[in-house]
Amino acid sequence: MAKVKNNIVTQGLSGTLGGQLVFRQTSRGTVVSVAPQAPSGPPTAGQTAQRERFQQAVIYAKGQSQDPAVQAEYADEARAQDISVYNVLLRDFMQAPSIGDVDLSQYTGKVGDLIAITATDDHAVQSVHVKIENSDGSLVEEGDAQQQADPNQWLYTATARNASLAGDKITVSATDNPGHSVSKTRTL
Repeated sequence: MAKVKNNIVTQGLSGTLGGQLVFRQTSRGTVVSVAPQAPSGPPTAGQTAQRERFQQAVIYAKGQSQDPAVQAEYADEARAQDISVYNVLLRDFMQAPSIGDVDLSQYTGKVGDLIAITATDDHAVQSVHVKIENSDGSLVEEGDAQQQADPNQWLYTATARNASLAGDKITVSATDNPGHSVSKTRTL
């Protein structure tokens, strides 16, 4: 996308030109885009679901942006991207966290063994939870992982002895500020 600032030709333009181009003035200059087209039929189920999700994001962002503590938490990110805290909150709501690597190489079933987890989010991962189950589905243990100096790295320290690892399932869940949670399961 080309950016032109202080252009004498487009300076102050706003509105539609010939039904094809739309000019808009923003804090970053003049934005020119193709005119939107009216939808050709009723919305699909996916479009309706996305609209509802966006409506929830707007409600979340409006409510959270009124909180001074939230304003302070998101302010640096908003400034760095030259957008409002409200827009950062919208994006945070729309993007769930993701779980990358779940490193089980140090887990042998002993108390004190470590499980290293990489969990990311567009803003911040609030918590990472680990659940270890035997192959028959019985619970061995569960608890929260601890965030490391790198905010995307989390460590879980085993608190219970696990004699038989074959077929055991380890489920890792990551949650972000808006409360969205994703899970990843690994089988030993």
